[in-house]
Amino acid sequence: MPKSVKNAENSDQKAAKPMSQSSRAALLSIVSNTLLISLKLIMGIISGSVSIISEAIHSATDLVASCIAFFSVGRSSMPADKEHPFGHGKIENVSGVAEGILIFVAAGFIINEAVGKITNPQPIEQAGLAIGVMVFSALVNIVVSRHLYRVSVKEKSMALEADSLHLKTDVYAALGVAAGLSLALVTGWDILDPLIAIAVACLILKEAFVLCKRGVAFLLDSKLSDAEEAKIVEIIQSHGDELVDFHKLKTSRAGATSTIDFHITLNPSMTVEQAHNIVGSLKCDIAQEFSPSRVSVHIDPAPPES
Repeated sequence: MPKSVKNAENSDQKAAKPMSQSSRAALLSIVSNTLLISLKLIMGIISGSVSIISEAIHSATDLVASCIAFFSVGRSSMPADKEHPFGHGKIENVSGVAEGILIFVAAGFIINEAVGKITNPQPIEQAGLAIGVMVFSALVNIVVSRHLYRVSVKEKSMALEADSLHLKTDVYAALGVAAGLSLALVTGWDILDPLIAIAVACLILKEAFVLCKRGVAFLLDSKLSDAEEAKIVEIIQSHGDELVDFHKLKTSRAGATSTIDFHITLNPSMTVEQAHNIVGSLKCDIAQEFSPSRVSVHIDPAPPES
């Protein structure tokens, strides 16, 4: 077969490469958020409800977060290259911090609008329809949020986990707005609308703080969880008959990739081949439990017996 034909076929195969599960999940979030933003904005303008408009703004930050997640999960899975010898995993951590900052800005805008409505409360139009839109929004986000969380756990994706957290918060916020509008409809207290908007903003601020804190922690190479490190120790100790001891365990995570580094002490009479086989077995066992991962094992000779 001519080389040009082979190259063309290879190009077609690359172009036809299926989208990853993480990317499909992020794309689903983009589509659902776009739909909900449109519904909330239309209903917010028709009803004049600042709490619904605040929810539309919240969903807009979710949309931006979904777009960031869609971009970051694709980029973070790229293999290491000359400029990034340890891969691109921390793109996801940067995206988590960026999403948190965006949410802070959105919350400030909501509070500003709500304070204006408190000083000048206005009646809500089409309250029944507005409540229906909020309930529908909550149901959609429950389904999408649960799907994103399942995929984030499977793929160890911080970007998708952050996106899932956004949508979960949006569920509570939407139901809170629906409840507040119902009370305003029954009691005639229109001031409830901006008060609920401020409550939504406070919920958003808490979410933003959690996201930024986690994102910065991973950027600063914080260690894996205690449970994960305990599992690593368990795997190493399962090779106890081959090792004198192990020490200097260090761990961190960049995106979905765990970095695990530790020293082992071996009998100095071992051959290079025996030491190599022990290290290879350790790396294989750890990689099976923590995937994807980067495992480094340093060999120290045991001191001579006195």
